[in-house]
Amino acid sequence: MKKYFKIGVFLLFLLVGYFAFTNYLKLELISGFSAKSTASGYFVANRSLESIEENDNNFDVISWASDGIDKQGKSATASVLGLKKRKAIYRPGLGATLIDADFDATKPYEIPKRIKLNNNLPFPYGDAEPKDSIFENIDYVKLNQAVANAFDVKGYNDKKTRSVLVIYKDKIIAEKYVDGFTKNSVLLGWSMTKSITGTLFGILQKQGKYNIYKPAPITEWQNDDRKYITTNDLLHMNSGLEWDEHYDRISDVTKMLFKTEDMTRSQLLKPAIYKPNTHWSYSSGTANLLSGILRKQFKTHQEYLDFWYSALIDKIGMNSMLVETDMAGNYVGSSYAWATTRDWSKLGLLYLHKGNWNGEQLFDPSWAKYVATPASTSNGRYGAHFWLNASGHFPDVPRDMYYCSGFQGQMVAIIPSKDLVVVRLGLKEEFDFNGLLSGVVGSLKKK
Repeated sequence: MKKYFKIGVFLLFLLVGYFAFTNYLKLELISGFSAKSTASGYFVANRSLESIEENDNNFDVISWASDGIDKQGKSATASVLGLKKRKAIYRPGLGATLIDADFDATKPYEIPKRIKLNNNLPFPYGDAEPKDSIFENIDYVKLNQAVANAFDVKGYNDKKTRSVLVIYKDKIIAEKYVDGFTKNSVLLGWSMTKSITGTLFGILQKQGKYNIYKPAPITEWQNDDRKYITTNDLLHMNSGLEWDEHYDRISDVTKMLFKTEDMTRSQLLKPAIYKPNTHWSYSSGTANLLSGILRKQFKTHQEYLDFWYSALIDKIGMNSMLVETDMAGNYVGSSYAWATTRDWSKLGLLYLHKGNWNGEQLFDPSWAKYVATPASTSNGRYGAHFWLNASGHFPDVPRDMYYCSGFQGQMVAIIPSKDLVVVRLGLKEEFDFNGLLSGVVGSLKKK
């Protein structure tokens, strides 16, 4: 009996040792994710530590981390069994930033200047509540059922939807939030931030200040084949640059988000392994590279910080939105924009109206067509920093639908043929978007 016991203990020791060895290097990334998520959730979204740990950080290996809040120091820390402790700090105007041991938190920093337009107009063009509207061609029973189906029923937690908003002809026709969240709750869009980043190039092009079809203005690429890569290629995610976008292991994207000081350089330093416009590869590094290119369009860092808000975010009244920065002060254009559900919908409405916001043309109407046109190597799935339904990925949804998409099932869907914008925010990657969107579309009676 002792012999078998010793063998069992030995095998258990080997198993624990193997588990520790294979995961130890990941611990820094795990605690980094948890610290950043906790700092943002607590200081940006004004949620409790308990709620953040039970929901936002309670998945996969991230649940291993233990978190703490320093209210006075405006920071959050996380570690796994006391190992690989990481820290994220909060700064008003810049949000939460994951820092390393070399970061000087006492160094002065610039923040974006915000301009909030105060008017008495109803949503979406003002701060007043939307006017009640009843459309005869909408089956509200079907509509409300489609929205209700997106949420968990009591006793279940498999859909994890936090909010759904449906806008038809600029009017809110359905809006629902899970308990604990309201129209004032700011939520992380994750990779929907990429669509914000891409839109800024459309605005610069409309202003005559940038040409996306010229080679990207990157000095480090001028002595090799990368000099032929255009901003158009970058927007379409088919630059041919090397990149590993996997979140379940130590990869280019996890090292960028949770270890790198200047995220705009992570993709910049990668070699070209394909010719431009011959190979599609989704890359958060590319979105942050584009954020760095935007920085180069301005003489000062302050102008760069202000532009995102003055040219787009504040211009369309996304007053709740906050785009967080990395340690170098660059906007994390791949991942870190927060806003209320209603404010996220305004980006969709801007595109539904082809760049026109209450009479002002922010980008050329052709830009909306540009972002919704499939990249030549994406099999109809991707345009220019927007995802597409051109290939029928959602089989029961109109093919002209294009959308912003983010980790854990964030979506702002634009359906021009139906005059619809649908927003869903939550914590479930494998969410049934085909069911939600087809249900909403199906509630519109045929004329």
